[in-house]
Amino acid sequence: MRQKVAFTDLGLMDYQQAWQYQSSLHERLKEDKKSGAGIIPGHTLIFCEHPPVFTLGKSGSEEHLKLSLEELSSKSIAYHRINRGGDITYHGPGQIVGYPVFDLDYFFHDVHRYVRHLEEAIIQTLQHYSLVGQRIAGYTGVWIRDEKGERKICAIGVHFSRWVSLHGFAFNINTCLDPFQFIVPCGIRDDHKSVTSMEKELGFTINLDEVKELLKYQIADIFSFDYQ
Repeated sequence: MRQKVAFTDLGLMDYQQAWQYQSSLHERLKEDKKSGAGIIPGHTLIFCEHPPVFTLGKSGSEEHLKLSLEELSSKSIAYHRINRGGDITYHGPGQIVGYPVFDLDYFFHDVHRYVRHLEEAIIQTLQHYSLVGQRIAGYTGVWIRDEKGERKICAIGVHFSRWVSLHGFAFNINTCLDPFQFIVPCGIRDDHKSVTSMEKELGFTINLDEVKELLKYQIADIFSFDYQ
């Protein structure tokens, strides 16, 4: 039976506020599982944007943040250590941040497959704009790769508790890329790898709502669910 998923677009929301919201949904799904009462799972897909913020995953190194806390404050960039996988990344306006809160008991028990599904949704969305998104062996996320090098356009970092997903992806659409110079993005020290956005690749500003709509349905198609 195809699952039903609620969708919500929170718009531009402070990182901590969005974290509290997705955490409340995450805890509710886990509590429903514990009850064993046959409750229909309340899967939710969240889209939002964040004001400028760096987030560092549990396996990341603070050495990958090149600024002091005072310098962060002067640039009006927030900073949070969080419990997702991965290293440090940047969120800011013009970026689609996606937080799927799914109970994988109703999908599949395979973290790698889950990440590949998210990557595939981004790759297929990029195809609508004649951009070729690719995977690179040994790295998560989606990349643009050509004679200019390898440029990450979407970062992915996830966490699971009782097979309920938390965190998700950050897809650069019209994102200002300047703050990435203040970190070692995703902890990758490689002169041939950098960060990009759809706007930078295509040379013009993209309709963010249009990309959201495409991506929303690509995710539903790949995970084989319907929106309620």
